[in-house]
This record gives sequence, C-alpha cells and structure tokens, in this order.
Amino acid sequence: MGQPSPVPHEPCAPDNVTGNGRVILDSLALPVVVVRADNAIGYVNSAAEPFFGMSRAHLVQMRLTDILPGDSPLFLLMEQVRAEDHTVVEHEVTLESPRLRHDGVTVQGAPVMEEPGSVVLTFHDFSAVRVLDRQLTFRSAARSVAGMAAILAHEVKNPLSGIRGAAQLLETSVGEADRELAVLIQDEVNRIRDLVDRMDMFSDRPIERRPVNIHRVLEHVRRLAQQGFAADIRFHEVYDPSLPPVWGNRDQLVQVLLNLVKNAAEALHANPDDAAPPEITLTTSYRPGIWVSTGAGSQRVQLPLLVSVRDNGPGIPENIRPHLFEPFLTTKTTGSGLGLALAGKIVGDHGGVIEVESQPGRTEVLLHLPVVTEGRDTP
Repeated sequence: MGQPSPVPHEPCAPDNVTGNGRVILDSLALPVVVVRADNAIGYVNSAAEPFFGMSRAHLVQMRLTDILPGDSPLFLLMEQVRAEDHTVVEHEVTLESPRLRHDGVTVQGAPVMEEPGSVVLTFHDFSAVRVLDRQLTFRSAARSVAGMAAILAHEVKNPLSGIRGAAQLLETSVGEADRELAVLIQDEVNRIRDLVDRMDMFSDRPIERRPVNIHRVLEHVRRLAQQGFAADIRFHEVYDPSLPPVWGNRDQLVQVLLNLVKNAAEALHANPDDAAPPEITLTTSYRPGIWVSTGAGSQRVQLPLLVSVRDNGPGIPENIRPHLFEPFLTTKTTGSGLGLALAGKIVGDHGGVIEVESQPGRTEVLLHLPVVTEGRDTP
C-alpha cells in the first residue's frame, strides 16, 4: 500500500463540531472519527491521534481506505449503519494494516443525522485492559514462587551444603572412577543451589531506582550477547536518542533484557536452516503508553517509554503463548522456566508492563516503562 494521496475535501469539523462540542469530544479518552459518505475522514478527536498513530491534520486529509484495507470489518459495519440508519455495535474487531494493528476492539457506528451518509465511529480498545489483567496474573504467580523460594531456601540450602561438603571430602579420598562421581554430586548440588537463588529473586524486596539511560543498558546487553551466545547473529538497533531516562534499576534491567535477547538467540539457533539470516532488532521509542494505577493513593502513572526485542525466528507455539510468564513453563530440555516469569516480575516491580506478540517469522517482546519526571525523588 503506497503513500496516501491527499483527498480533495474540506474537513467537516469546523461546521459540525465547534466550540463546546469540540472541547467535549477532545476530552474523551475514546477515539472518535467521523467518516463521510465517500469514506473521507471528516473529523477526529485528540484520542484518535495515538490510536491511528497520525496527527489530526494528517488524518482529516485522508480516506479511511488509505488506512485500512477494503475488506476490513469496519467497512461492513459502516455499510450496515448507512443501510439501516441506526447505531451498530460490533465486538472483538481486528483492525490491521501496515500502519496499525488493534485486536479485540469494540466499534460503535452511528449515523450523523445532519449529514446523510456520514458515520461517527467510536473505538473501545480493550487490549490494554487485557495486558494489565495478565500482568496481575503474572505477579500473583511471582508471589507464589516467592513463597516457595523462602521455603526452599530454609529447607533445602542447609542440607545441600552438607551434601556438597561430604562430596568434597570423598573426592580427596577415593579412586579416579569414584572421584568423577563425587565431582558430579558437587555439580548437581551447585545447580540446585543456583536454581534456589534464582527463585529467591522473586521475593518482594523493594528495589533501588534511579535515572537509567536505557540505550547504555541495551548497548551493554548487545555487547555481552555478541561476545557469547549470539556471536553469529546480526543485530539491528533502532533507537530514539531523544528519550528521557528510565526510572529503574540498571542491573535488573540488564538482567531482563539479557534474558530476552538470550531467548531470541536460542529460538534462532533452534531453526538454523531457515531461509532468512538470523536477526535480532532492538528498538526504543516514545509513545503515549499505558496509564496504570499505583494502588494505595489511586495515583496513575504513564508508561511512555517502549523497548522492543524482536527476532525473525520461528515464533512461539500458539498453545504456549497464554502461559509464557507462568513459572516453570519451558519448551527447552535444559530450561528452568523461570526466565520470563522473572522478567515479568522485575518489569512489574518497576511499575511497567511486558507483553509478547508472536507469529511465524517474528516474535517481539515489548516493555512499557516509566520515565523520570519532574518532582521525582532522585538520589
């Protein structure tokens, strides 16, 4: 689909939406769009700009067919509104084109009585709500792991120390064949201790936060990856250099992003015969973001900084996607299933949101993070 050509029409907003009406519509959090009989866009409110990813001035010079393909369910809805001359509501609508993608949108179309053939559309995008619901589920799972970690730390670590000490003593006093068994015992004890230590990271201890340059974190992660597990993978970096600092913990952000890059590299290595050369793309951008409530004081915080880790691997199996952040879920023969669960927990501790989009040939993990704002207590 090429660049949209300007539509020779005058926006209807000055005539039909003026004064208090414009102020009221601009105050709505729901995107509102008026589409004329020829599918030219006549008016959009402020909320429609981030929804479509374009400015109001640009949108009102376009036709809806410049944004969405002709077979979009939105056009069928508008035809029904025009034919029956009453309000039509459709749920779970997918709006998809090279310009945008929104899943599970509720669309309401109503006729504009003063302008026959025109339809006013409102869009209720519940994707953010679903993402936040999943985050609450992930955090509940993380709290369960934290309780388990506390039990394991108390009940398992002490016996493990005794087993490891005994194996060390045996190693010095047995023959060569038995010495290998003693070393094997020590290695397995160390592996179990490491697993318990990783689970201990799910505890609810508060994190220390300060302004963090996310691009330095990403550059550090890329260097580590290319010097080790991703030495044979090409990296692309698409950064917005004007981004403000993240309000976060540098070491924990490194841990999350390194784990995400490692997962991407392992997915690419699992399909070495794919036609496309293996690639990982790291992206940052500033978007309106998701507003979340911090709880006690009902304070709402915006998450405008978006960090993306994308690979061109085989994608995540569809039956696994709803459970990605559940502890102990893994498709790897040697995996513990704690990596993504821990990533979800750390991002949640930062007040952020993590989500995954996957299809064959493209998997993308998105981190919505808070930024340093005026009045923030900084050390």
